Amino acid sequence: MAGHSQFKNIMHRKGRQDAMRSKLFGKLAREITVAAKLGSPDPAMNARLRAAMLAARAENMPKDNIERAIKKALGNDAESFDEIRYEGYGPGGAAIIVEVLTDNRNRTASDVRSTFSKCGGNLAETGAVSFMFNRVGVVEFALPVASADAMLEAAVEAGAEDVVSGEHGHEVYASADSLNEVAKALEARFGEPRKAALVWKPQNSVVIDDDSGEKLLKLIETLNEHDDVQNVYANFEVSEALMAKMSA
Repeated sequence: MAGHSQFKNIMHRKGRQDAMRSKLFGKLAREITVAAKLGSPDPAMNARLRAAMLAARAENMPKDNIERAIKKALGNDAESFDEIRYEGYGPGGAAIIVEVLTDNRNRTASDVRSTFSKCGGNLAETGAVSFMFNRVGVVEFALPVASADAMLEAAVEAGAEDVVSGEHGHEVYASADSLNEVAKALEARFGEPRKAALVWKPQNSVVIDDDSGEKLLKLIETLNEHDDVQNVYANFEVSEALMAKMSA
């Protein structure tokens, strides 16, 4: 997940999450509400809700906000959101998957299409690029909780498929079906993870030159800033020089 991880690192270094705290909390609350509405309001019985709550706590979302989002799902006035996946290509030929939760399909479709077009990409049909990704589970831990070797050993014992340890933490990958079991086993050993969710993991990465890479990162950033966009995945790698420039 070179491209996704690189972009995440840029966002981290630029402190973008602090600048967009209110918008981020809104997206997290929307996912919590949808997860609670579709399943049980008890996170112990609802894997998706538990994942949404983990993501919220990882971003220091207040407990009251989380509880309010769950209660909203139980009320008769809860909004209805459609889950939609958009697929397309960015500058340099990078494949992009965009996951949204929207209460207005036409508005969101128009906005996503316009963003792709303005930033040098093009929206494609559903299924056009998803075959280049695997739908897998990921469990993330902060770096200090364990050494890379200890995390790898524990992940293998738990039935995980792969582990990537880097400066921003440990990412443990598992099949979609075994995510819950792997997450529980690792949590029993290392404590609550900062993330446990299904993601789109690229099978291979496309190396993008700096000119196209800068446009691509702008496209992904603009998509992420949209209120309806929950997640953006892409299969690219950019140079360290561009990383440094974009992180400044």
